[in-house]
Amino acid sequence: MPLFSILIALIVAGVLLWLVNTYIPMDGKIKKIFNVVVVIVVIVWLLKVFGLFDYMMNIHV
Repeated sequence: MPLFSILIALIVAGVLLWLVNTYIPMDGKIKKIFNVVVVIVVIVWLLKVFGLFDYMMNIHV
């Protein structure tokens, strides 16, 4: 996946998260949980895109 596509996807995810946080009324606790879930999903997606997720899953201690 080209770096430009990854950058565009991150920008879109950030803008969507900002829009949800700004314009959808939610309780503060729910908003924090939602933000954490979105950040974790984006981090896992980035790890998969760069191939580090499979590498980390195959490490046996």
